[in-house]
Amino acid sequence: MTGFWVTIAALAIALGLGLWWKVSNGRVRSTTGARKTTSAQAGELQAVISAMNGASLGDRATLVQFSTAFCQPCRATRRILGEVTEMVGGVQHVEIDAESQLDLVRSLDIRRTPTVLILDSRGDIRHRAVGQPRKADVIQALGAVID
Repeated sequence: MTGFWVTIAALAIALGLGLWWKVSNGRVRSTTGARKTTSAQAGELQAVISAMNGASLGDRATLVQFSTAFCQPCRATRRILGEVTEMVGGVQHVEIDAESQLDLVRSLDIRRTPTVLILDSRGDIRHRAVGQPRKADVIQALGAVID
């Protein structure tokens, strides 16, 4: 009978973790809370963006995507962010290979790909999404950054 209760408890824990994962995956969160980035981290990010093939910050906002070569959701995220940059003027999309920028990844506490950072016009990180974000969530976060 003990095995039965252990199995039920394991299933309940797995169900709870699965539901938490589904709800939190891709959700765009503000960085004004405990994970607020420092000016040194923002400066390091801006330096990496500037060093990449002449990429620059957008006039109104910048969408920074951290990806890896083997990441399937990164492809869909690239498409979503590309569509958003076409819709909203003055917004730049920059994709950074997480494997080639490990110091920056560690500094910004990026734990998985895709991770999307939404920067304001000054280059300060205002929002973060871990996992594939929904287009509507990205547009809403951009509205908060641009206004």
